[in-house]
Amino acid sequence: MKDFHARFIAFAIEHQVIRFGSFKTKAGRVSPYFFNAGLFNTGASLHALSEFYADAILASGISFDFLFGPAYKGIPLAAAIAIALAQRGRDTPFCFNRKEAKDHGEGGALVGANPVGRALIVDDVISAGTSVRESVALLQAAGATPVGVVTALDRMERGSTPLSAAQEVTAHFGMPVFSIATLDHLMDYLAQDPALAGERQRMTEYRARYGEGISSSAD
Repeated sequence: MKDFHARFIAFAIEHQVIRFGSFKTKAGRVSPYFFNAGLFNTGASLHALSEFYADAILASGISFDFLFGPAYKGIPLAAAIAIALAQRGRDTPFCFNRKEAKDHGEGGALVGANPVGRALIVDDVISAGTSVRESVALLQAAGATPVGVVTALDRMERGSTPLSAAQEVTAHFGMPVFSIATLDHLMDYLAQDPALAGERQRMTEYRARYGEGISSSAD
């Protein structure tokens, strides 16, 4: 586990972005933890989050020409990450989409930098992969080439198949999906604190049932 993985998890727990308890997911599963990136809702927390994204992006070694933030959560993320990268000497263009195409003024569905070259899609999480599919279609229609997706947390949880949402995106589009942290990193972090042993045990049981690579017969 790299230093920024552990620091991000500690930061997310401190800000109650990661919470432990009993939470019902969209899939109807009862999860022992919940991740709500919407709680990074102050200037200081968004700035810190953007730095973690920059850490993950630079550590990945991925080659890209601009950032794309899908509406709505991806918009402030793309802007903040571009600032964080610029502060590290990499001035990166970014753009985002409107939910509805504008039919006056400059028009179009995309706002910001001209989407030329290789696009790195930034988002908070991948659930069913719907946002990624929409982003890929928009970028390709604009003549750009999507080359990857970066998110805050990969729950490493299967969807309708034994693959996780991130793995399904990679399998379908042939591009990598990486995150600031994953469920593996979270569980490693919990293992270091005896006070969190109970939370880790509940997460271990949940993962044994719903983790990526687990057959749906486990339901």
